[in-house]
Amino acid sequence: MAMSPIIMLHVITGTIAVVSGATALTVRKGSPLHRGAGNVFLVSMLAMAMAGAYMAITLPMMISVLVGVFTCYLVVTAWTTVKRKENTIGALEFAMLLVALGVAAGGLFFGLEAANSEAGSKDGFSAEPYYFFAGLALLAAAFDVSVLVRRGVAGRQRIARHLWRMCFAYFIAAGSLFTGPGAKAFPEVIRETGILSAPEPIILFLMLFWMIRVLFTKWYEKA
Repeated sequence: MAMSPIIMLHVITGTIAVVSGATALTVRKGSPLHRGAGNVFLVSMLAMAMAGAYMAITLPMMISVLVGVFTCYLVVTAWTTVKRKENTIGALEFAMLLVALGVAAGGLFFGLEAANSEAGSKDGFSAEPYYFFAGLALLAAAFDVSVLVRRGVAGRQRIARHLWRMCFAYFIAAGSLFTGPGAKAFPEVIRETGILSAPEPIILFLMLFWMIRVLFTKWYEKA
């Protein structure tokens, strides 16, 4: 069965995001290739997330709407973190805090709706996924408040903030492409092998590796 244009956009931009994200993770950090891949990742991730959110609204599937908005929030704040000079903030940081709080409020609202429904679910999902993203968004918002109070971020913390947000957005992109709606683009024989589930734990491992390297080793000073 042929895919709709919006699904094709979601799959194509998701594929570009996965390739550009892998490039950014593997090449020398701060190099022109790293920065170029990061910019491509930003644009493709925004397009993928917005396409996914649009599809979710039409279904409806509110958990995917929350994930799409949260993904946009992650990549925008990660990109802004390294684009701004150290210890500086702007209006965008305040706007993104409101977005994170909105996702948290939405997750809590829909989670309660699922928990109190006769079926115990909302759009086919139990309360737990809604609560999970509500908690994650609230945690991210708390970090945003810390940055705003300190009037910016610098040094290791600046790189770590950029890193975990980009990597977690990358994790979401990989999940959407390999185990989510994008998986339909792969032949059934490939889906049955289970290999499409491999990228997600690999990305989480790499995120943890780089977080430890940035925060707890001398790599940052040498870099």
